Amino acid sequence: MPIYEYVCDDCQARYERIVLSQDQAVACPHCGSGKHTLQLSVFSAGRGNGREGGESGAAPQFPAAGGCGRGTCGCH
Repeated sequence: MPIYEYVCDDCQARYERIVLSQDQAVACPHCGSGKHTLQLSVFSAGRGNGREGGESGAAPQFPAAGGCGRGTCGCH
């Protein structure tokens, strides 16, 4: 089941919905508006050993869901 991320065109609230059918109506949970913009989702998959960058043991840093990762994508 796909999970879609939206931004309400009326109140600018961000929300996610599981969409079972293309005919399913999606409304903002804050204001009830049906006008929204579909957002590009950010996701990540872990590596087998949970490490990044060799043997340093540092945990990988992934961007927060629903955003660009506070500049890690190069947009800021």
